[in-house]
Amino acid sequence: MIRQRHKITSAVYLTGDVVAAVGAFFAAWYLRFSSGLFPAVEQPEFSRYLVLLPFIVVLWPIVFYFHGLYQVQRGRSRVDEGINLLIAVILASLLLSFAVFMARPPARPGVPYAIFGYSRLFMVMLAGLNVAFAVVIRNFIRSVLRRFRLSGHNLQRILVVGAGALGKEVAQKLLDHRELGFQVTGFLDDDPGKAKLNYEGLKVLGTLDSVEETLSREKIDQVFVALPVEAHRKTLRVLRAVAKECVEVRLVPDVLQYATLQAKLEDLDGTPVINLSQVPLQGWATLIKRFLDLAAAAASLVVLLPLFPFVALAIWLEDRGPIFYRQERMGLDGRSFQILKLRSMRVGAESSTGPVWAIEDDPRRTRIGGFLRRWSIDELPQIWNVIKGNMSIVGPRPERPAFVQEFKEKLPQYMLRHRVKSGITGWAQVHGWRGNTSIKKRLQYDLYYIENWSLKLDLKILWMTLRHGLRHNAY
Repeated sequence: MIRQRHKITSAVYLTGDVVAAVGAFFAAWYLRFSSGLFPAVEQPEFSRYLVLLPFIVVLWPIVFYFHGLYQVQRGRSRVDEGINLLIAVILASLLLSFAVFMARPPARPGVPYAIFGYSRLFMVMLAGLNVAFAVVIRNFIRSVLRRFRLSGHNLQRILVVGAGALGKEVAQKLLDHRELGFQVTGFLDDDPGKAKLNYEGLKVLGTLDSVEETLSREKIDQVFVALPVEAHRKTLRVLRAVAKECVEVRLVPDVLQYATLQAKLEDLDGTPVINLSQVPLQGWATLIKRFLDLAAAAASLVVLLPLFPFVALAIWLEDRGPIFYRQERMGLDGRSFQILKLRSMRVGAESSTGPVWAIEDDPRRTRIGGFLRRWSIDELPQIWNVIKGNMSIVGPRPERPAFVQEFKEKLPQYMLRHRVKSGITGWAQVHGWRGNTSIKKRLQYDLYYIENWSLKLDLKILWMTLRHGLRHNAY
């Protein structure tokens, strides 16, 4: 039943992608040769270009399939999907261009070389319009499916194994996103003290030993196993039980109980050694990330430099104090560096208190400082830190050494954040965990970023920062 629903949903998206590709083909032809916007030396026959259409209709879905665009993921990010679409369309366009080049007949002696070729501008337009049309059509399909689910149709029944803090967090997130079509039926837990639990209307339906019976009785489609790491044996028992049933299983790790990022098996003169500090951001990845940092920093300088004199003048006029503010922060490998910010506090704001968190409506803040912090403008001089190399555009936010000492005592895994360079923006910040918010949550998001780093994830965070993350509460 689940597979059938997935196949239907995938078929709907595939149909939409084919419509987008065909629409992009005709739109690219019109813009290039019929609109008059791009004069052509000669008007090619439409039939010569029409030959490409069957290849596009076949090739595009194949490339999309291998990029995971037909794997049904109800919570898939639109940014992730957009980036995957862009990469898939570029690859498909390159494959089509290569096929066209290889199919050209060779020049013959005595015959002028006038072999027909396809317009490069047409190909670029086809790719660009294809991405735009596919994004629009997929968003339309997604909105229709969400409305359909919100009306109570095509729901997937969820069972959460574990009624502790982790299980409640999973259930709450599923309840907060009913548009994804998840209907939480309840929990399973062995703790007798949780037998009468009533969390958001959800109850404990039985013990872990009753998992098979509960799956059948409640007609469960998906199981979220959210047990603490010390319940390892119970987790294995549940996984063995649900493996016998036709349900989807998702294991939710208690991230903050892991003392490592990633494990890698290494060899020490024939003796296997497990490296518990392996991170994806190594080797060529660091070079790629550095290139992205410098490119983003250069682009930011071009945009922001004309505005800087006006911001600097506003800061100086308010209290005639310095424009910039330097502060010690802890970055890569626990090394300290001086972070650069536009001054938003009054001169000597911490002379009597020492390092303290900023608060809402902080009396130490200047009037212009409130505006700068609200829109994160005070952080922009850190572009200089990026150029110098002691920060990155994307990464965990650096903290002051005094706060790091405090946090690492409460959360021993906190120092794992320093396995990568600190960033101006990060995975935690674009999800709202910034400033004086939960350190535990910020650490959870930072560790996720470090474990799953990729160029695509960095681009996603940059896009989310530009779209949502510039404005926040000024404290």
